Amino acid sequence: MSDPLVHREVSSPNFDERALPISMVVLHYTEMKPVENALDKMCNPKAKVSAHYCITEGGEVIQLVPEEKRAWHAGVSYWRGHRDVNSASIGIELDHPGHAGGYREFADAQFEALVPLLNRMVKQHDIPRANVVGHSDVAPGRKIDPGELFPWDRLAEYGLCLPRPEKISPNDPFDNDASFYLALERFGYDITNGHDAVEAFQRRWRPENIDGEIDGEVRAILFQLLLDRDQGRTR
Repeated sequence: MSDPLVHREVSSPNFDERALPISMVVLHYTEMKPVENALDKMCNPKAKVSAHYCITEGGEVIQLVPEEKRAWHAGVSYWRGHRDVNSASIGIELDHPGHAGGYREFADAQFEALVPLLNRMVKQHDIPRANVVGHSDVAPGRKIDPGELFPWDRLAEYGLCLPRPEKISPNDPFDNDASFYLALERFGYDITNGHDAVEAFQRRWRPENIDGEIDGEVRAILFQLLLDRDQGRTR
């Protein structure tokens, strides 16, 4: 086995050829227990789903699809102009019961296995921190994983995703909701359904209050994220 970060391989037939270079990582949860059930589904040709990796709650990294191939994990999705997110991304499934099975904190061993794997991907493929996203970010309204308890803040401490802005403007940076939605789309989100897009943004950037409503705090967070990108501090 060539990658020392991978503990074992369980080959899935559910993949095809990429049409785009790798520029993203999408994090999911399996919402299936035990993990063998999730692995069986991702290896079932009839299911037509897969991911490149699955990380168990105990920290075992399992590879299902080679990174150079297009795994089928994102479904109907969109991010920063890409509608074929599967072609542009690496998909990582986190072994977890999900919201349907008793939503809870993510295991430390799982997070500790994710960090070096993600670090290698980001460096190897030069993936911008803004493109390390959750399934909910690329499929607003359809998906809510990995959800509000995923430790994005801890991941940001390793420089592997964007941190939540610490300093935000006390002034309302957008004239109206329409300008907010346009800014949200410019940041990367599909705004076809505005409420769903705002919920997805909140789930990632303000998980303590997810109501789908545009308020001053949400506006200020988005404004700072875009300002940081426009001024070259992030990409």
